[in-house]
Amino acid sequence: MTTRTTGAADGDPHSATEEQFRAFFDDPRWALAVIRATVLEAAHPQVGAALAENSTFVAHPWRRLRNTFLSMRRMFDADPAVREREAARLNRLHARMSGSDSRGRAYDAMDRPTRAWVVATLFESAVTMCRLSGQPLDQDTMEHMYAEYRAFLAALDGDARELPEELNDFWPYFDRIVEEELEDTEAARVILFRLFDHLPAPALLGGAPTLWAAGRAVVGPLLGAITVASLPESYRRKAGLPETPGAPTLMQGAYLAAGLTRFLPKGWIDATTIIEILSTPPGGHAARAGTTSALRTHVKRASALLRLVTPLVDDTDPEPAPPTTTATGEGRRSAEEFFRQVLDQTGDGHLDWPDLAAMARELATRLDLDEPEETRLYEAFAAWWRELQASLDTDGDGRVSIDEYAAAVPSLAGPALIRVAEVLFDATDKDGSGAIDADEYRVLFRTAFHRDLVTTDGAYGRSAFVGDFLSFMSGRRANTPYDPLLADA
Repeated sequence: MTTRTTGAADGDPHSATEEQFRAFFDDPRWALAVIRATVLEAAHPQVGAALAENSTFVAHPWRRLRNTFLSMRRMFDADPAVREREAARLNRLHARMSGSDSRGRAYDAMDRPTRAWVVATLFESAVTMCRLSGQPLDQDTMEHMYAEYRAFLAALDGDARELPEELNDFWPYFDRIVEEELEDTEAARVILFRLFDHLPAPALLGGAPTLWAAGRAVVGPLLGAITVASLPESYRRKAGLPETPGAPTLMQGAYLAAGLTRFLPKGWIDATTIIEILSTPPGGHAARAGTTSALRTHVKRASALLRLVTPLVDDTDPEPAPPTTTATGEGRRSAEEFFRQVLDQTGDGHLDWPDLAAMARELATRLDLDEPEETRLYEAFAAWWRELQASLDTDGDGRVSIDEYAAAVPSLAGPALIRVAEVLFDATDKDGSGAIDADEYRVLFRTAFHRDLVTTDGAYGRSAFVGDFLSFMSGRRANTPYDPLLADA
């Protein structure tokens, strides 16, 4: 992996071309390195608490992967305006994440030392992935790469003083954090021992649960073992992580094999394209329709073949029952399915404010809202949460269980949810005409919902837009254009 650029030598570590940046993040070894970095982040008590309380990585890991990847591309973009806009968005997002962990310790996603640690894990894991794959970086290259990551932190915090200025001082800093501050957090344990075992299928493989379950059963434990073996020995000892026989050899082989992809022709691996294909639902982008349709056909055939050759194997992940169909042709979820797939964004089995905040965050991210509109959206969701809590939280514990929700079968379309829909309408009505024309409507669904819709040339009024959104959020309809927004994995 080569990250050194001419611009870095001239004092601007962000002046790399987009082609050079893509070569860095399109490296398959980066997938292993990011998992490792994420565990080291989650092992920090502040990060672990924020992830456990606010993140959607358990219920919607593929969406989280896509959003994180796109954010990093923006933060390392050659255009300063793109970097500044993304840094402002991330800071607004993090400013809304604070609270206390299970031991009563406060956490704050804007804590500067903690944010520095997140950047440190990305840099150290990139260096480690090169070393493990037999291509260790020379000192000069590491120094230029370290300058890039410090500039990344400076773009977020205004300066990078929480990270040592010199690379030689970074390694004692890293070892000290590992030794003195990292813990065996619940978030780290979930990533290592639960996430891979229960990882939902991406949209591409959603129609082949048998094939996905078989592959997950093999790959999941391997990824967990590889990640554990790659972690610093002092943390493995502190967290009591198991030492799987042969894991170090397996880890070395995985990194070496991934490193061999450098011999592939240039452009054969494009991370953006891969992520889009994996996450594009049926009826998605026309540009990807042919590719995803062909891949889905092959996936279904492979799944059918697997069932034929293993007739005695218990199918622990059966094909889902088709939803009931309404007169309009839309499927209909049960209350439990709607709760699990749409409302419970964090996957903890309860509905509370972090779930609705995650919805607001996803909408704001997809629509690339500016600060005033983003604030309006969060305020509308906060008001909606107060309505839901007042009507559904029968035991007064501050959250809504799936039983409380299913028993009440409420109408969720209160005044606050109408405000949510109106904010979305205003964000789409770019010309302020009071109606969404065909072009605006197509842009909305292409950018926010990853779908290409065939629309008429007529205008789409506010009341019709609000009504359709409310029918999804309160009527529990499946197979609507809104599904990829809040129900996808």
